[in-house]
Amino acid sequence: MKLLLFLIIPFCLIGQADTTSDIVWLKDYDKAIEVSKKENKNVLVYFTGSDWCPPCKMLKRDLFDTEEFSELSKSYVLLYVDIPRNRDLLSEKQWNHNQELFKKLNKKGVFPMMSVLNEKGKKLDEYSGYGMTGEVSYHVKFLNKNK
Repeated sequence: MKLLLFLIIPFCLIGQADTTSDIVWLKDYDKAIEVSKKENKNVLVYFTGSDWCPPCKMLKRDLFDTEEFSELSKSYVLLYVDIPRNRDLLSEKQWNHNQELFKKLNKKGVFPMMSVLNEKGKKLDEYSGYGMTGEVSYHVKFLNKNK
């Protein structure tokens, strides 16, 4: 019986694998713009405070870690801009890069925030905040509108 369980459990776990792991978030603005031009897609810039922002953590779980976002993400070049309080989470170069983007693209200083840029880096739209209720329909509507 134990042997049977030992053989069956791995197959059960395979069915529960994270389907959103194929989502690729770039961390370099210039690279994102380059890919945007090449693939003729807008850039979705996501500003987060990964280690201190409760709404950011919840939005990750409720939206970004879902199959629905995995499908929506195919219409965008994704750029992840983390502004953690623990600076050890990023290299000095990445910290400076993210701070520069924060000053340039997140002038209100809000978290979480999504901005959509065209292939020239021009901001087309933005959406900020998350009520942590599990209700992401406004975020999804924003993403669908700016493809």
